Amino acid sequence: MRLSLTLSKYLSRHFLFWLVSVFLAFASIALVLDTVELMRRASGKAEATMDIVLQMGLLKLPFMIHSLLPFIILFGALLAFWRLARTNEVVVARAAGISVWQFLLPAVFITFVVGIFEVGGFNPFASAMLSKYEAYEAQYLKRRTSMLAVSKNGLWLRQADGRFQSVIHALRVTNESMELHDVIIFRFEGKDRFAERIDAEKARLENGHWRLQNAWISAPLTQPSFRKDHRIRTNLTLTKIQESFASPETMSSWDLPEFIRTMEAAGFSGHRHQLHFQSLLAYPFLLCAMVLIAASFTLRVHRRTGAKFAIIGSVLFCFIIYFMSDVVQALGMSATIPPALAAWAPACVSIMIGLAMLFHLEDG
Repeated sequence: MRLSLTLSKYLSRHFLFWLVSVFLAFASIALVLDTVELMRRASGKAEATMDIVLQMGLLKLPFMIHSLLPFIILFGALLAFWRLARTNEVVVARAAGISVWQFLLPAVFITFVVGIFEVGGFNPFASAMLSKYEAYEAQYLKRRTSMLAVSKNGLWLRQADGRFQSVIHALRVTNESMELHDVIIFRFEGKDRFAERIDAEKARLENGHWRLQNAWISAPLTQPSFRKDHRIRTNLTLTKIQESFASPETMSSWDLPEFIRTMEAAGFSGHRHQLHFQSLLAYPFLLCAMVLIAASFTLRVHRRTGAKFAIIGSVLFCFIIYFMSDVVQALGMSATIPPALAAWAPACVSIMIGLAMLFHLEDG
């Protein structure tokens, strides 16, 4: 039997009602808990006023919604299907010749549309808000700022060594050994008094200093001097420089491909950003998997069966999937497996498990 338009609208409204209800509940709880945590971190910091803490909580909320959305879909689908099963509407629909696949079609379609909107529309907004949040966090809580910027014209670093403030530009870098090529260094005394400019063929980061090769040093009122081997002090380490990259979560899904190409052209690894981009592509399918899993545990529930067992079982099952996703993501971050495999594996495995359970439910 073909699913009627009237029934499709009814099921869609029912699913959307529970989805919005769970969304509002999760968003409210997340905002309150995160604001309390920010208040704890801000204690003892005079600059971090209550207004700043509240702004930071609101700025981080869109990113938290992105992280919680699979669970929002899961609980929304659980409540929607459980309610339909409790009122025997599922039994009536199946008696009218409607299969479980037709019954789930409106919920899966809505979920997939939500996933597409989240990745293409909501994610750029959440990334921009998270970027502002991290800027506030660096200024008021961590009291440090990023020291690295990467562009099509190379990369820029800045450092302070006690006496000098230095701005370093290089066209490309060897990431493994942190060796810069075609280097220009501008050094300033105090805040803005120009001290010297250094042009070097290469600069290698060593313990506590940059080692420059074939360096020309130009200073005001003096003749340029050449040094085959020259060193300047630094407080930078390879770890500090790598941590200064903008996190992939702060970048729009539309900007990630170009940024990955720019990073790789500059000599840095774009592995972490590739993993995040592939995870965004797989995100709508992961959300649909939550609907399938919720349906497989709740559509057979009625008044005389264990509703609590079904709901607890589905939640436990999804938490196991979430844990396994973290393990796969960690393998992807360490480059043990390709980024695409690490990003798509949780969604694909979840969909296959959900489909297998529904096939068993439908066909025995």
